[in-house]
Amino acid sequence: MPDSFTISATIPASPRAVYESWLDSSRHGDMTGSDATVDARVGGLFTAWDGYIEGTTRELAANQRIVQEWRTSEFPPGAPDSRLELTLEAVGGACRLTLKHTALPDGDGPKYRQGWEDYYFKPMKEYFARLAQNDRKQPRAAKPAKKEKPARSPRKAKASKKKA
Repeated sequence: MPDSFTISATIPASPRAVYESWLDSSRHGDMTGSDATVDARVGGLFTAWDGYIEGTTRELAANQRIVQEWRTSEFPPGAPDSRLELTLEAVGGACRLTLKHTALPDGDGPKYRQGWEDYYFKPMKEYFARLAQNDRKQPRAAKPAKKEKPARSPRKAKASKKKA
């Protein structure tokens, strides 16, 4: 019987930031520390961890949900893809990420559950915490100086008084 599990983590970012990072090749790689390619549309293919993970995106609900067919290079030959469902929910100033992984090869659930913890949740928390810290360190842009009206030349000022 196929293995399955559900795990959750609180990520220090908005659901939008997590959603967009998951679906962007560069940011996905930055948040996990390994190369990724993502075609961010339904039916689009993705790879992660230098090709160890691959699959197809099946459903997208902006900033709320991602469903993917998912497999690793360790799946037995001919084994069907597993199903990955990510749900994102705003909790305070953070994102509650719930990951439901179903249809894994028999006996592999514990291994993949630990993999999600070690290779996704932990580095994602660190990545978004680092981004938030860098945002706090950035100096705020100074307000633009008010444009001062040009000084009137003394001749023009005298001329306008003479006309009066």
